Amino acid sequence: MSRRAKTAVPAPLKEIEEHVEGFRQVREAHRRELIDDYVELISDLIREFGEARQVDMAARLGVSQPTVAKMLKRLATVGLVEQVPYRGVFLTAEGEALAEESRKRHHIVETFLLALGISPDTARRDAEGLEHHVSDETLAIFQQFYESRQ
Repeated sequence: MSRRAKTAVPAPLKEIEEHVEGFRQVREAHRRELIDDYVELISDLIREFGEARQVDMAARLGVSQPTVAKMLKRLATVGLVEQVPYRGVFLTAEGEALAEESRKRHHIVETFLLALGISPDTARRDAEGLEHHVSDETLAIFQQFYESRQ
């Protein structure tokens, strides 16, 4: 007797507006990903070393210093960082608030994954990507889930 793999029946195509909204959310998350990662790293470097230098950011992000310089200009333009000649990069109050929000989102996602039994290394790496793509509603459910298991 042969076993046939069951094939999933494809769901009907979504309405245009629903498709557009889904892709819009993903594009917005991708746009914010780099900004969130940079301000969180700058905040972490300042907490650890008292300053954030381009060379340190490039090393930790695995990119070139010109790439970091370009992003820092963008962050300065939107008011998230201040670059002080010969002193490094500092977050504005708005930049620090965004870094704290990003750090909180990461913590919620990582703790949720750990509660599911994901290994610590995998949970940390996966949370780095997921934190940017989940809604506030989903984050709240993640947090309720792991808090209910304590």
